[in-house]
Amino acid sequence: MSQDDLTPERNTAPTSVPSVTTRANQPPAPARSGGGTLALALLLALIAVVGVGYVAWRQWQLSHLGAAAIRTTASLQDRVNTLEHTLSGATGQSNVLLQRLNDADQVNRSLREELLSQDQRVRDLEEAVGRLSEKTLSGQDAMRLDETEALLRMGTERYTLFHDAQGAAQAYALASQTLAGVNDNAFDGVRQSIDAEHEALVKSQSGDRQQMLDSVVQLRNDLPKLPLKPLDEPVTSENNGVWARIRHALYSVIQIQRDNGAPVDIADTRIARELVALDLAQAQAALIAWDDDACSAALKRADAGLAAQFDVQAPAVQQVRERIATLSGQLKPAIPVQLGAALSELRNLRAVHALKPDTDNAAPAAGTKP
Repeated sequence: MSQDDLTPERNTAPTSVPSVTTRANQPPAPARSGGGTLALALLLALIAVVGVGYVAWRQWQLSHLGAAAIRTTASLQDRVNTLEHTLSGATGQSNVLLQRLNDADQVNRSLREELLSQDQRVRDLEEAVGRLSEKTLSGQDAMRLDETEALLRMGTERYTLFHDAQGAAQAYALASQTLAGVNDNAFDGVRQSIDAEHEALVKSQSGDRQQMLDSVVQLRNDLPKLPLKPLDEPVTSENNGVWARIRHALYSVIQIQRDNGAPVDIADTRIARELVALDLAQAQAALIAWDDDACSAALKRADAGLAAQFDVQAPAVQQVRERIATLSGQLKPAIPVQLGAALSELRNLRAVHALKPDTDNAAPAAGTKP
């Protein structure tokens, strides 16, 4: 607000007083019209002052806003420049990356072609290995079948020639284990037949052959320690008569003894022991040869020799005779076993399988003919 705007107000104050004092002399209308004009002028002046202040405030605010806008615009310009620089760098990098991607795409195409070729080679190799494995398996199966047939034939011959049920059972067990490794279910029936014959051989065994052999060897070792049967002593009498003195005189010249009906040469101790030892040796040889009948006969002869030439009242002799009786009881009659069915079945089945490759090969050959 200026100085000029305030001066009219100072001049109007004194003039109002005379108007009051002279109100009676002057007319009221002119005084009222001059006051209204002054009030209107003051109101207009006040409005003008307020308008000028508002305009000045707005200009000041706009000036400050313009400065902030200028600063903001400058910062945005800097940011835009930075972004343009970054974008230009990113564009260069994207071009480089695009070039690398193109190179990688070319490399991937070449690698894909190589992988396809390697895949084909691997397939060919797998087919070759599969054919080779089939040939190897067929060769192994043929070898196992040959071994199974040889074991069955060996067990059958051993039982037929030597009556060796234990050895034949072992051969059949090995044959069953070997046949189990064949990769063909068609031979399961043959394996069941082998197991059935093996079970029959096990049941036909008379006992533990090695234990029986050890018992016979122990009997031969104990034989030299057995006491022989004592010879009859001369009859003594307290009669001192004539006949007693005659018998006493003749006793020093002639001695009469009993030999129990045995030959004269058996009276020798060494010969008696050797005869019983010979019978035990024959029993041992019969056990080794799986001849149970010969072994039983030899044991009976040895027992008879012990009863005739050795002291049967001695505990050692009685114990030996009991052991001989136990061995004779263990030599029970063997149950005959019919072998050969499994071997025949195996041979027939192998002959049938041997015809299959020829027919399989003949069919494709016939199909390829025009």
